[in-house]
Amino acid sequence: MLGRRRWMITVAGVFALAAAGLGCGKNEGANEWKVGAYLSLSGAETQFGVDTKEGTELAVEEINAAGGIKGKKVKVIYEDDKSNPQETNNKVLQLIDRDKVVALLGEVASSRSQVGGIAANKKKIPMISPSSTNPDVTKIGPFVFRVCFTDDVQGRMGARFVVNKLGKKKIGVLYAADDLYSSGLATEFMDEAKKLGAEIVVEKKFPKTETNFTTYLNDIKAASPEIIYASVYYNAMVPIGRQAKAAGIPGSMFVGGDGWHSDTLVNDAGEELEGAYFTNHFSPDVPWPNSQAFVKKYVERFKHEPSALAAQGYDSAKLLFDAMARAKADTPEAIRDAIAETKGFQGATGTITINEQRNAEKPIVIVQIKGKKFTYFDTVTADK
Repeated sequence: MLGRRRWMITVAGVFALAAAGLGCGKNEGANEWKVGAYLSLSGAETQFGVDTKEGTELAVEEINAAGGIKGKKVKVIYEDDKSNPQETNNKVLQLIDRDKVVALLGEVASSRSQVGGIAANKKKIPMISPSSTNPDVTKIGPFVFRVCFTDDVQGRMGARFVVNKLGKKKIGVLYAADDLYSSGLATEFMDEAKKLGAEIVVEKKFPKTETNFTTYLNDIKAASPEIIYASVYYNAMVPIGRQAKAAGIPGSMFVGGDGWHSDTLVNDAGEELEGAYFTNHFSPDVPWPNSQAFVKKYVERFKHEPSALAAQGYDSAKLLFDAMARAKADTPEAIRDAIAETKGFQGATGTITINEQRNAEKPIVIVQIKGKKFTYFDTVTADK
């Protein structure tokens, strides 16, 4: 009987532990908010992912130091998609199904945000992309947002800057044909430039994996453009800048988009691209109080100046946390609704309003490369 009693006690204990375990699973994270972030922490666009992660980390540290949200601390779970769209789907599903996150931050590249956005929208988990500018990203569905401007806006503003501000009418264009960001931005730029009376005297397309641009650059040079619009990422712009100098094309002839902003660009090709311009979301010396406050905190924390990617990572996290605090319930659906209602949010990259298309209405910065540094040149207000 004693043995049986001990056995029954043991069994009861097992069931009690199991019940407790189930209870912990059900309430796991009840005293914290779990947010997922999927980024390119390795692979071709590692710098983008690392910069974005640093900005996100700063935002998390600030919100937790202030007591968290509704009395609960925020925990961001990071996943590395390895700069690979195929890997992205797996990582996003892990964050949603395994980690039970209430919201997602990511990605930087539009091609990966589209993959992640499809999964997030299907699972009804709100997602904010810090830097994906292709217009189609937020068209996926009602749970996908962004805190950056879009390529149609960036392309138009870039063309207006080139034609109206710089007075250039004969334009060469260089871009990766098989990259969503690069080709999309180039198309928007060319369409607007033509409307403004400019001529695209040469258009050169290359595969995303290309590293030798000498032939393309010589063909562009032969067409005698006044300016060259290169809508590429920083990792392509470094060899383009170096090879352009060897071909006798000065850096001041180049204009690009926000994909240029990486310390790698100025460290490895800053001299060759002296005088070049690009449209961007941010510059460390932009004269806005919120931006300067962010720069000060970021430099204290990471000991180097923030890139636009870091600032946008910060803004995407801060805007999400602001929405979580305003949400009428602690559910993904309620958080989604609060994000959609965001108006006049004061971010590091300017004042952000989320419009009906779930895109950010905000200013666009013109950055110039001077003395191997990114320097603020001008601000343009995008048309709505």
